[in-house]
Amino acid sequence: MPDNDGSTIGENFDGALSALLPLPLPLIGDTAAVPNRSQRMFKSICQRVRRCNKKNLEPTLELAVEIAREGREGRRIGTLFTFGDADGVLARSRPLILDPLSGHTEEAKQIRDPNLRGTIKELAQLDGAFVVSDDGVVVSACRYLDAMASDVALPFGMASRHLAGASISQVTNAVAIVVSESSMVRVFDDGKLVAEIIPELWLMDHYNVQLSTPYEEERVGNIAVLTAKG
Repeated sequence: MPDNDGSTIGENFDGALSALLPLPLPLIGDTAAVPNRSQRMFKSICQRVRRCNKKNLEPTLELAVEIAREGREGRRIGTLFTFGDADGVLARSRPLILDPLSGHTEEAKQIRDPNLRGTIKELAQLDGAFVVSDDGVVVSACRYLDAMASDVALPFGMASRHLAGASISQVTNAVAIVVSESSMVRVFDDGKLVAEIIPELWLMDHYNVQLSTPYEEERVGNIAVLTAKG
């Protein structure tokens, strides 16, 4: 039934509901329009971490940013990826539930596969980490990381997900990529915070930046990539 202005009641309800939901983060940009976007965005991170298969680390970082930006079902979600040294990570973790990726072929679990990326965005709503190999295969999901390195020191305010990521990056050769529910993406290597990926909007309030100086800052599209020097 139309209202006086010609709109339907359902349209008014949808508009009111949309106003209550979190606003989306600024878009990174169109991959088709900028085919080498992720290579430009994450070049400094790949140069900073100890081990980097750029072909597979960059799409993993990009997926983490997409999850931070989009959330799921109108809410922000946090998750964690480990990249590299998959055997070491599996040895220091355990499944929280029956692994939803178990039994699928390696071809179906490639981090660059669009169907898998959609699946990971759904699974990110569950607890646990995704384990990604150097070859770009997501070998496991929903993993509880047991590694707790006693000498990992994190900036104030970082909780258990960041501690798990920092710890696993110290006791294995993996890189940890943590998606925060505050829409930040942080990268840990060798137990240290080495990079942050944040919406440019947040740069107006620098207390959200946890990297110790000095760091280099690069803005691509509507995000900023901060990478520790040295």
